[in-house]
Amino acid sequence: MADQSTQSITIHAEPASVMAVIADFDNYPVWTGSVKKAEVLETGADGRAHRVAFTLDAGVVRDQYENEYQWSGDTRVDWNMVSGHMMRAQVGSYVLERTDDGATLVTYSLSVDLAIPMLGLLKRKAERVVMDTALKELKKRVESGD
Repeated sequence: MADQSTQSITIHAEPASVMAVIADFDNYPVWTGSVKKAEVLETGADGRAHRVAFTLDAGVVRDQYENEYQWSGDTRVDWNMVSGHMMRAQVGSYVLERTDDGATLVTYSLSVDLAIPMLGLLKRKAERVVMDTALKELKKRVESGD
């Protein structure tokens, strides 16, 4: 698996509010720029999505893929790609930590392995852009209260 990229952002909301937006896959096409479709295929015993199918258009990377999710309350979610076309693998997580001022520090980690060759430097730059955009969109969605 490729190197993992990690970024963090502070969101002015409780961890439960942030995790509720992360877990609301049906609305990803509304607020994310790159996810064009998200469909929950299987729900876990906790009522949250266990398996989700995505249609992605992130400019250079266009794909249809499925991820499996493992939830740890409102503090962490991990995922692994189980099938894809352009991506061979995707492993990621969001870790949420409540800060002293009542906000939430969100740390996003992501590793992607593409089926097409791409220079490591370009791939890491693409991962950073995807992560930076995702965190900013998440912050905007949570803080707007939509």
